[in-house]
Amino acid sequence: MPDAPAPGAPASSVPATPAAPAAVPAHFQTFLAFDYGLKRTGVASGNRLLGTATPQATIKAEGADARFAQVESRIKEWQPDALVVGVPYHPDGAPHENTRRAQKFARQLRGRFNLQVFEVDERYSTTEALSSGARDADAASACIILEQFLRSLT
Repeated sequence: MPDAPAPGAPASSVPATPAAPAAVPAHFQTFLAFDYGLKRTGVASGNRLLGTATPQATIKAEGADARFAQVESRIKEWQPDALVVGVPYHPDGAPHENTRRAQKFARQLRGRFNLQVFEVDERYSTTEALSSGARDADAASACIILEQFLRSLT
């Protein structure tokens, strides 16, 4: 959470930056990551031991019910210890509409599946995925998000 502005300073003078990640318990070994989008949500699975992520089929669903039915199926299949959600920000760290959407998605995951959800700053993950020639940029972005998260655990 950002610091409060100095007395008399306007709130807008405080830079908006992503929150620091919560501590990840050592027994959390397997993760499922999501690159949330309104029409497509990239998915990747990975584990702490290897520090790698593997792309999974992108969820192509509009509307919460259809999307969460597919998310539930993935969670049952992979049985992760926790979930990771990429949260986009502007280059200067300021939030935008997709920031709020991804954060809402993360809250809904916590509520629906009773799993811990970690949010990761995903600035430039799609750009990186596209520049690497990924055929499925959404799944590749989810891999980048998850690998970034896994690197932060070491």
